[in-house]
Amino acid sequence: MLKIEHLQKTFHPGTINENKIFKDLNLTVEDGDFVTVIGSNGAGKSTMLNTVAGSIIPDGGSIVLNGKDITTMHEVKRAKYIGHVFQDPMMGTAPNMWIMENLALAYRRGNKHTLKWGMPKGEELELYKTQLAKLGLGLEDRLTTKVGLLSGGQRQAITLLMATIKKPELLLLDEHTAALDPKTAAVVLEISDKIVKEHNLTTLMVTHNMQNAIDYGNRLIMMHEGAVVFDVRGEEKKKLTVEQLLHKFNELETF
Repeated sequence: MLKIEHLQKTFHPGTINENKIFKDLNLTVEDGDFVTVIGSNGAGKSTMLNTVAGSIIPDGGSIVLNGKDITTMHEVKRAKYIGHVFQDPMMGTAPNMWIMENLALAYRRGNKHTLKWGMPKGEELELYKTQLAKLGLGLEDRLTTKVGLLSGGQRQAITLLMATIKKPELLLLDEHTAALDPKTAAVVLEISDKIVKEHNLTTLMVTHNMQNAIDYGNRLIMMHEGAVVFDVRGEEKKKLTVEQLLHKFNELETF
C-alpha cells in the first residue's frame, strides 16, 4: 500500500516565482491497484510521482510505502522498492552498454556493490532471455546489442523490463509512451499492461491520453491544482467516456 498524507510542496518560496504545487495532497493506493492519473498541465501529476520516487523532497506531510516511511529516504535507497519509467526513452538505460549488461545492472539493484563484476550466465542469462522473449520484439536474440542502437519503442520496453525484473513494491509510469509514435506507443502500453498483470504490480501511470486512462488499470484519478478531485474505479471506471472526462476538465477550468 502507498499512503500519501497531507503532502506539501512549494518551489521557489518567498520569490516572485513561488509555485505552491501541493497544499494538502492525500492519496491511498491499495496493494495491486493499477491507477491511471490524468490532469491538466501543472496539476501536479509528475511532481507527485517524482516526490514518491525521491527526486523531490516534500516540505511537509508523509509518504508511506508498505509500512515504511520513505518521506525523506534518499532516492537511491528508494530504488530498491520503486520502479520508475520516464517519458524520454533515453532515460533509464545506459546507451553504450549491451542489453544484457543493462538488465544485469537492474537485476542487482539494491544489492551491495563490490569491485567484482561478472557477465551474467547460467540461470540468470536464461531469465533475461525468457523475460525479453515475453516482450515479443525479438530482443532475446540481441543480448549483445548496445541499447543506444535500439528504436525508441524497443528502448522503452527494455526500460520497463529493467524497472520490473526484480518485482518492485511500486511501479511509476510517467507519460512513458508520450514520446513515441501512436503505433509504437500502443505496443509499449500493451507490454506495460501485460507486465503489471503478470506480477500484480501496484502501479501509478500518468497519461494525457483520456482513452488510455479509461482502458488501462482498475482505477482512475484526476488531479487539479495539486489535489485529487476525481477518483473512480471498477465498473464505474469502465463505463466512463472521453467526453465525460473532458466535461469534468471543463468544469474545473471554469470553476
